[in-house]
Amino acid sequence: QVQPVESGGGLVQPGGSLRLSCVASGSIFRLNVIAWYRQAPGKERELVAAISNSDSTNYADSVKGRFTISRDNTKNTVYLQLNSLKPEDTAVYYCYVGYYSSSGSRLSNWGQGTQVTVSS
Repeated sequence: QVQPVESGGGLVQPGGSLRLSCVASGSIFRLNVIAWYRQAPGKERELVAAISNSDSTNYADSVKGRFTISRDNTKNTVYLQLNSLKPEDTAVYYCYVGYYSSSGSRLSNWGQGTQVTVSS
């Protein structure tokens, strides 16, 4: 079982920046799609950004031009750079890791989440 662990969340003022990291530990043969989702209080979880194993990226319209997703397969790590943060970016950010096991099974798992709060 692969367990993603997020870090890097915190309290930041509007206009500030944060860098989230997600390390996937466990038995991974090859990573597949990795993504960041977020969930604000009273709202559904939504996709923020995703990156394929060919480094193709996809962003929610609300974060385009402000957030950047990247990955380091040698470290089984995905990053989310958050710039020009707004109060509406406040949410718990979750890492989603898709991967292949050594037997060829396509699996996935979620991290526990990291809180991002944007407030003055």
